[in-house]
Amino acid sequence: MEFFDVAWRLAAVLVAFLTLPLLVGQTEHKVMAHMQGRVGPMYAGGFHGWAQLVADGVKFAQKEDVVPAEADRRIFRLAPAVALVPYLLVLIAIPVAPDGGVGQVIDAGIFFVLAVLGVGVLGQLMGGWASANKYSLLGGLRTAAQLMAYELPLLLSAASVTMAAGTLSLPGILDAWEWWWLPWQLIGAFVFFTAGIAELHRPPFDAPLAPEEIIFGPLTEYGGLRFALFMLAEYAGIVVVSALTAVLFLGGWHGPFSDQLGWLWMLLKTGALSFLVIWMRVAWPRMRADQIQKFAWTVLVPLALFQIAVTGVVKVVFP
Repeated sequence: MEFFDVAWRLAAVLVAFLTLPLLVGQTEHKVMAHMQGRVGPMYAGGFHGWAQLVADGVKFAQKEDVVPAEADRRIFRLAPAVALVPYLLVLIAIPVAPDGGVGQVIDAGIFFVLAVLGVGVLGQLMGGWASANKYSLLGGLRTAAQLMAYELPLLLSAASVTMAAGTLSLPGILDAWEWWWLPWQLIGAFVFFTAGIAELHRPPFDAPLAPEEIIFGPLTEYGGLRFALFMLAEYAGIVVVSALTAVLFLGGWHGPFSDQLGWLWMLLKTGALSFLVIWMRVAWPRMRADQIQKFAWTVLVPLALFQIAVTGVVKVVFP
């Protein structure tokens, strides 16, 4: 019975992994169309352009799989999988509902998810190096610099929550969560969510891609299904970062009637944060590479350290 229970949970995580990123991608098309007054995505393929996602999938599948002649073929082909699979592993450890609503309980879950998140970013670095393209290599170097800059505030902000909860387990953090954590950990939430967006190279932190500057950065030489896997990894990353932010800082499944509707509160909070990521793409211009680095080291890192100090003071004064 225990085997079938675990298998059912993992199957549910796999279904969510295959559907939620697609829903986020489709939502992005529609939200951007409304915000920018774009006609095409609203009417292509029937009611509200619902078939556009299917048409895009068929288009990617029909494209020829081309590998540059001078590329490192093995790493070039492996990079999309390295970019995508880690988000599936992270999703397994994220609690969705009380009473065991998680694919796999990990005692040091926060360590696991943050370590695996860093691996996912390496997929673009691999693609940029293996493509034998100067623009791709430049995008890969920007990816590496951005990862190094934003990994530190991401870890520091997460450390503040683990200090507050007194545990490294994600379900344990949710068990210890109280409503007054919202103002208490607000700065940490801002740092964590912002650093997560930067690691995904989402606007305004998309200098590693920057189509107007370096074509499409590490993804310049990719096409067809391999390019589609990179796009799926980006949307899966949005889901994972939003879900982690909801778990660590917004109470996850906590809400009215959480015993019965905990999963619904978790999905609503994750969806709201995913919408915020989409809105930022429309509302904010791209930052320069030097501005991105300066923002990480002079703004996010000091804020994360300040949040840790505040957490420590509160824990000592109000044990």
